[in-house]
Amino acid sequence: MKPFQGIPTEAMKAFHSSYEANPLCHAMTNVLYKTNLKEASFRPSSLQNTQFQYSVDLPTLEVTDQMHSGRCWIFSALNLLREQVAKKCNLEKFELSQNYISFWDKFEKINYFLESVICLIDRPVDDRLLSFILSSGIADGGQWDMFVNIVEKYGVVPKAAMEETHQSSNTADMNHLINAKLRQYTAKLRAAAKEGKDLQNMKQNMLAEMYRFLCMCCGEPPKQFDFEYVDKDKKYHMVRGLTPKQFYQEFVGLNLGEDYISIINSPTQDKPFYQTFTVDYLGNVAEGRPVHYLNLPMDEVENLIVRQLQDGELVWFGSDVGHLGDRDKGLWCTECFDLSGTFGMDFSMTKADRLDYRESAMNHAMVITGVNLDESGKPTKWKIENSWSSKHGDKGYYQMSASWFHTFVYQAVIHKKYLSAKQMQALQTKPIHLNPWDPMGTLAD
Repeated sequence: MKPFQGIPTEAMKAFHSSYEANPLCHAMTNVLYKTNLKEASFRPSSLQNTQFQYSVDLPTLEVTDQMHSGRCWIFSALNLLREQVAKKCNLEKFELSQNYISFWDKFEKINYFLESVICLIDRPVDDRLLSFILSSGIADGGQWDMFVNIVEKYGVVPKAAMEETHQSSNTADMNHLINAKLRQYTAKLRAAAKEGKDLQNMKQNMLAEMYRFLCMCCGEPPKQFDFEYVDKDKKYHMVRGLTPKQFYQEFVGLNLGEDYISIINSPTQDKPFYQTFTVDYLGNVAEGRPVHYLNLPMDEVENLIVRQLQDGELVWFGSDVGHLGDRDKGLWCTECFDLSGTFGMDFSMTKADRLDYRESAMNHAMVITGVNLDESGKPTKWKIENSWSSKHGDKGYYQMSASWFHTFVYQAVIHKKYLSAKQMQALQTKPIHLNPWDPMGTLAD
């Protein structure tokens, strides 16, 4: 390793002179002393193109609120499913239990973590893969295939059957304790392995302890419940003795595992288009489906989403909401912020470079419920159902511009029937395995 070089004194003098001689620097120093950086760079003229009106606008229920938790992928996926229930039962308001899905996701992730540790039991403690697993622990976030795994194994329930608790809505402390126990368990398992003990038997005792912990924090999931509701016509209904899987089959009925696929746009050199990918050591249900992506060019991703919306079906998608957004206005819009003009600096990067150099990655899942198409049929803006309450944007609905879509959207879930012959053929390719720290291995939270 070569020795690092410091900053010469003469260079510091030149830096000072360049600042002193630049009028923009002095003006912005004054502005930013008492002004939010985004507010200072906001371009008001862009607002004329951000009206919440769309040529394709699917009716949906009121927005939900994930509170202080990273369960956006669960909320957005359940927001898709609840529309099926609402249509079948003629409901004005309805939510599925996010707590129910989150409970089983956490419990399955705990088992997945312990299985990973057992699989890597012979690795040194500073092995990169083991270190990554230990440092990551488990969190609220997830992926589409992980949601499908939970639904297929455990079904779903109405929110009334398993409501939120303080811990399910405010997960930081609970997650901290879970990960503290998982690292303690890891130390015990590695010590026991050296003594030749039965690690699977130890794991069962650990799972029993963590099941009790999750029940204390979130309540125990129902095995059977009654579905009670009043429809739009004020007619009362009661369906007794449903299991979660029976409820799903009768009131949702979508074949998520067979009919829907996760497409991504990752234009990096290591990920060719028309190729499938999976991510090692990323999952929840150990015996469930692995994460599975089909990488496509962005114009094809856009076209598939538009076609699904035009057929009246919502779209689950993942993006990076950490860039160029105004939460109060409910906007994600590259045109709304002039960072280059504000600071006299070039902040541009290609989408591939953002991924390769860790400037961007998917971190939030939401639902696309509408799109505005121009005269040539190209999208100009998209309507988004978020899960950050109804306090922002258009009663909790947000908007993303066409350029923001192309820059910061990375994933969408599409019904297979919309795929072209070429895309269907690509779906059959043998998945390339990605490392768990790959940008496409990030979880939506």
